[in-house]
Amino acid sequence: MNNILYRSRQKENLDKDVLNFLSSLREDVNIFYYDILGTQAHCLMLNKIGILTSDELSKVLYSLNKIKYQSKNEGTIQYIISNELSFEEDIHEQIESIVIRDIGIDIGGKIHTGRSRNDQVVLDIRMKLRDDIMDISEDLISVIKSLIVRAKEHKDTIISLYTHLQQAQIGTMSHYLLSYSFNLLRDLDRISSSFEKINLSPLGSCAIGGTGIPIDRNYTASLLGFQGLLENSIDATSSRDSMIEYLSFLSILMTSLSRIAEDFILWSTSEFNYIELSDKYSSTSSVMPQKKNPDPLEILRSRTSIVIGMLISSLSIIKNLPSGYNRDLQDLKPLLWNSSKIVKESLCIMQGIIDTFKVNKKNTLYSANKSYGVSLDIAEQLVMKYNIPFRKVHKLVGQLVQYAITHGNIPLDKTPQDEVNKMLNSSKIKIDLDELMSILKDIKPKKSILLRKSYGSPNPLQQTGMINSIEKSLLTYAKVLTERKELLFTTINNLDNVILNTIGDKGN
Repeated sequence: MNNILYRSRQKENLDKDVLNFLSSLREDVNIFYYDILGTQAHCLMLNKIGILTSDELSKVLYSLNKIKYQSKNEGTIQYIISNELSFEEDIHEQIESIVIRDIGIDIGGKIHTGRSRNDQVVLDIRMKLRDDIMDISEDLISVIKSLIVRAKEHKDTIISLYTHLQQAQIGTMSHYLLSYSFNLLRDLDRISSSFEKINLSPLGSCAIGGTGIPIDRNYTASLLGFQGLLENSIDATSSRDSMIEYLSFLSILMTSLSRIAEDFILWSTSEFNYIELSDKYSSTSSVMPQKKNPDPLEILRSRTSIVIGMLISSLSIIKNLPSGYNRDLQDLKPLLWNSSKIVKESLCIMQGIIDTFKVNKKNTLYSANKSYGVSLDIAEQLVMKYNIPFRKVHKLVGQLVQYAITHGNIPLDKTPQDEVNKMLNSSKIKIDLDELMSILKDIKPKKSILLRKSYGSPNPLQQTGMINSIEKSLLTYAKVLTERKELLFTTINNLDNVILNTIGDKGN
């Protein structure tokens, strides 16, 4: 039976090297279980329309159930090896071969009626991606929750905010963590939205133009938990845009994680020393005993490039394909599986790091105090108090900063009063000298935070509002996720029950 199941026209078996070149066995291991489920649903439909008798259906479902549970117990790869299936082209052919070997071709040879590997593989991929989307969504919600927990801890932890990697304004560690949360929340929205486009059934579209057999596509879709059909048979079998979109969303998510990783890497250096990674999430040097390297974060950065590369590869694969199924599409599968795997692993690592890193509050405050991050706050207070054009005040404060830097990086309030007076006179700005000196002395990093009034700023009241907003959004996404998981669990459980009832005594 090996290597000849689908070779009706050809008189010779495939060359061994050609077969190895064509085989998708390694990638298809990921959809083995889903292919069995899809085949069982298809056979129930064939019985409904009279292609399979009840006795034939019982034998087919029993044979498929044996494959399902034996492969689960042994492990799919070991099961394939033990059944000597390494000479098949793909999982679909393998499963059909086992059934025919088990119950004979007169009955087993009917299970492919009204379908093609072309609609079969898309069905399997979509079922696998449904589960991947839910797993990634769940992991992403957990990461955002961890960020919120740490943000609550550090609402008052002063830290410099940076633009161009230069100290810009004063903020809080909470504000940084909340910025990551909002970013990842958008990633969650994108990933979650892809579920609706993936959860459509292609089964029954056959090779490209449908079938003359009166199949019931809606019935198989409902048995497998799909919310609808991919209507056009050409589109259903050959389009992969929803999968490319999924990969693009994963690439964007990995980019978000990589940017967080870069901040943590910088902040954990001796030069910054803002945070310290847990020993569980850092490596050491083979020769330098003092080293504590952020290797997991560095690997995450690298894996981001790999996921982006797989997106580009997938786009390149499909860009010149004519309508209809082409074997090129086979190579999309490892890109999908590997991208999903990397994202799941990266989210796990990122959550562990977020949960365990320590913040060196004294260092973040010292660095902020040493900086000139309050300069804009000083300028804005002068604008509001004296109604002076901002550009004039901007120049005055810039002169103060320049003097402080060139005289040993002294604090602004340590600038000699006569020097400040000279600057005032040259700027021709009417500001009371004593009051200006008082403002310079009064506005320090902690005061700077409290002076912020704008919506979304690091002000503690704004941070509380942002935390509440994110938590509210997470509840909504968690509810949607729970509903999807429960629906699919119930659907597949009902399918199993129908199968067991059909098998009857054979299942015992």
